[in-house]
Amino acid sequence: MTPEQILKLPSMPAASPSYPMGPYRFINREYMIITYETDKDLLRQVVPEPLEPNTDGHVLYEWIRMPDSSGFGDYTESGLVIPCTFNGEAINYTAQMYLDDEPPISAGREIWGFPKKYALPKIEICSDTLTGTLEYAGQLVAMGTMGYKHEAAHGGLEATAKGMTKTSCNLKIIPDVDGSPKICQLVAYNLTDITVKGSWISPARLQLIPHVNAPVADLPIKKIIGGKHYIADLTLPHGRVLFDYVKEQATSSTGEK
Repeated sequence: MTPEQILKLPSMPAASPSYPMGPYRFINREYMIITYETDKDLLRQVVPEPLEPNTDGHVLYEWIRMPDSSGFGDYTESGLVIPCTFNGEAINYTAQMYLDDEPPISAGREIWGFPKKYALPKIEICSDTLTGTLEYAGQLVAMGTMGYKHEAAHGGLEATAKGMTKTSCNLKIIPDVDGSPKICQLVAYNLTDITVKGSWISPARLQLIPHVNAPVADLPIKKIIGGKHYIADLTLPHGRVLFDYVKEQATSSTGEK
């Protein structure tokens, strides 16, 4: 391969790239989100500075079903998202994410810094109940339930679509060949081309079980706020650097001299 050919590859491995070049389109992406209140001191410990965790101590536990994803296929993911602020702007920080498909694990970690690990999440309708489960290494670590389509979401489809445009960010960490930090950034992105097809709310319950390699229970549940369920088409574009820890550290070191 020539250097020109190598530079055109979208991802590793060169013989069979894990994912194509984005942006990435999702059709009928289904969200099940249960909001709960946790310990504010613990929340501060897991949110990287300079992000500020929300003052209410709220956490979003999510299941997302993606049956039609360009370049990635058919998969489901689950994890923790924490509402925060960055320089006064409301922003969602993805703290943990677990899914069952290799291409979006590789792309998510390498492009945007999503904290993705392999596990087995599932969303299904069990009689009158929307149910989400997460198994890691054969063990159940999370289960959420909602009444199925009890009530249309407040503000209608337009309000849900507007909420989906909110800036989200991840902590992207990629080491250099000697193990030192090569890339250490907060990476931001905003979903685009959003069409919401349905949006509902209902009472919800959530159980989190301690597990060393899927520590979703490290932010314990104090109070369930409620559940939201919606389905949408959307595009995930490439990200942008919100904060660069390596550059900031270099600048601080230079300033000290």
